[in-house]
Order: sequence, then C-alpha cells, then structure tokens
Amino acid sequence: MTDPASSKPVRFGPVRGALERLIAQGKIEADPAQRRLADRLDELDASLGRASVASKKSALGWLFGTRREAPEPVKGVYVHGAVGRGKTMLMDMFFRESSVAAKRRVHFHAFMGEIHERIAAHRAAVKAGETSDGDPIGPVAAQVAAQTRLLCFDEFAVTDIADAMILARLFKALFAEGIVLVATSNVAPDDLYKDGLNRGLFLPFVELLKAHVTVFRLEAATDYRMTDIGRDDLYVTPLGPDAGARMDATWGALLDGARERPASLSVLGRLVPVPRAGNGAARFTFDELLARPLGAQDYLALAARFHTVMVEDVPVMDLSRRNEAKRLINLVDAFYDADRRLVLSAAAPAAELYTGPTGTEAFEFARAVSRLNEMGTETYLARSAPAPGGSDQAVAAGS
Repeated sequence: MTDPASSKPVRFGPVRGALERLIAQGKIEADPAQRRLADRLDELDASLGRASVASKKSALGWLFGTRREAPEPVKGVYVHGAVGRGKTMLMDMFFRESSVAAKRRVHFHAFMGEIHERIAAHRAAVKAGETSDGDPIGPVAAQVAAQTRLLCFDEFAVTDIADAMILARLFKALFAEGIVLVATSNVAPDDLYKDGLNRGLFLPFVELLKAHVTVFRLEAATDYRMTDIGRDDLYVTPLGPDAGARMDATWGALLDGARERPASLSVLGRLVPVPRAGNGAARFTFDELLARPLGAQDYLALAARFHTVMVEDVPVMDLSRRNEAKRLINLVDAFYDADRRLVLSAAAPAAELYTGPTGTEAFEFARAVSRLNEMGTETYLARSAPAPGGSDQAVAAGS
C-alpha cells in the first residue's frame, strides 16, 4: 500500500490498513483525523501485544529464579467528538483487527446492567453464607477480568445515578486487574454526567479514567449521518404501505450498511429493551415504546444513547389513551431538550393526534406538537448533536 502523504510504499498497521482499503474502494472519503486515530489504535494494539509477551517473560523469570520488572500498564483510548465523524467505525475496525484474544465490545448501559446483576448475586451469596466478603466490587471486577482483557465501550454516556456512584470503585478494581479500556463518546471525560445528581461523588472516576486512557478528540471534517434523509421523512402520515416503505428507506439510510441488533438500556437498575438498533439509531413500534409503562427517565436514557429514534404506527389518541399521549409528550420533551431526532409515522398530522378534552394533557400535547414542528426545521437539524451507538460483541477469553 502507498502512503497517501508521500506516495511511497509503506506498511500500515491493521486498523490503518483497513481504513485505507475503504478509502481506496471509494466507500468513505479520506480524512486526516480518522487516519491519525487509526494509527493511534494500531499503536495501542501493538502495546497490548508487547505487554502480553513481557508478562509471559516475567512469569518465566520467576519460574527460573530471574527477577523481572512487571510490565508498565497499557493506557487505553477514549475517543470523543462530534456526531457522525467515524468514531464507531474506527473502534469496530480496531475490535475486529485486535490481536487480543479476550476482548469484548459492549454498550456501556448493557455492561452496567450486568454489573448490577453481578453485585446483586454476590450480595445474595453473602446473605446465604456462601462468602464472607461483604464488598462485592472486588469479586465482581475479578469475574469480569477473568473473561476480558480488552473492553470496548460504544457509546460511553453516564445517565444513571446508580451507575455514577459506583464507577470510580469499580474501574479502580478493573484497572488493577489489568483491563484496558477503549471507549467512544460524544462528550469529553470532563463532561460525563454533567449536571447529574451528586456529581461531586462522580468526579473521582473522571480523574481515574483520564489516568488510564489517552483522550483523543476526533475532529473529522464531515458528518456522515443523516445525509440521505429529507425533512419530509421525519414525520410520515397517513399510515399505510407507502408510509411503511418510507420508514424502511429511512431506517436503511440510518443504518448505512451497519447490522441492526437488539439492544437494551440500564435505567435505575432496570433493563429497557430496544428491539432494533444500529449505527446510533433505534426503531420501535408505538406499542413497544409508548404503550408500555415507561417514564421520563427511560426517554432521557434513549436520548443519551441514540442520535435518532424511529416510532412507527402512532394512532390517533383519545381520552382512553391519555397515558400513551403523556408518554409521547415525555419522549418529545426528552429528545427536544437533548437536540436529538425523532422520526414518526402516524395516522394523522401531529396537531390531530390527541383528541382528548381540554386540560393539562391537551395543553402539554399542544406544546409537544409545536416542538415536533420545530424539530423538522433546518435550524433544529443543524444544531442536532446526536450520540451514536453500536453493537454488542464478545470474544471469549482464550490462550
């Protein structure tokens, strides 16, 4: 392969090589910032390989009576930047190409849901007299480290106070176990859990994180998302085959070749299922998202996790469906306040969706209609800063 800067043959690392192949095939445009990040990720993989070799030599040194210094801890990478700049794409390349055997790629919220389940199981074991260790953090971290050396998070966004309050202790234990972290986020580490409840108790995690990762701001030139979606595709009415075809076309544009997968959100210790997710977007039916007993916190978590949410088959709602109307109000408010995007297919124009009598819901629904209209304007779309997502992949520990 030829170095694009010098036109001389050069041997790239696996991530940079994969990136250059996509550029050569015309699938993406060349971007200097993406190339720099690819090189940094290749450096990380090389460091992980050297650390593995050094660790084995150290063990053999002790076996044969030769003292060797333990290898230096490997710093991971925390990538942040504007939406649609290729953070997830490059982390996916790194995950696929990494030589580490025990590696896992997982959404942060799903990972924390598992952590809370492990903590609950440990406390149950203490209560049953099966263990005397009353602090679950160390044993839980050891369980994770037994299966994982390289942990990749996409998208790192802290919204749950239950997560925020244990992160410093949890990751201190995980880093002590030798786990290396790679994460993508739409915010810098110092802005994680911004304005969150009791944020002062969360700040030690921020300092711990910065000590164990290299922070890389990806300032690629182009937003590669939502480029093929018109304003008229954000609210589709009336329902019918044509609406379904338009929603499918929008979903295909959002996925942009990525695989869709089921996902989940951890909200206040609960897991909220996301039936269809991919490339930072999620797709629900009305019954899946608005006919279930979900609240404002659930919709805020959706807005933190996904840059775009599609909701299909929204019916006209009367007084008998005031709860569903209230949930739609909460969904619109959460996405509007977070500058995220909603794509709806509905039985009628927004102003005609709720037919209940005058009162609190009618007033609030009128405000939601106004916000929905604004969310389809060029001004709103220009300021949107959605947060991309990804898939959950795992590779079991191996030799």
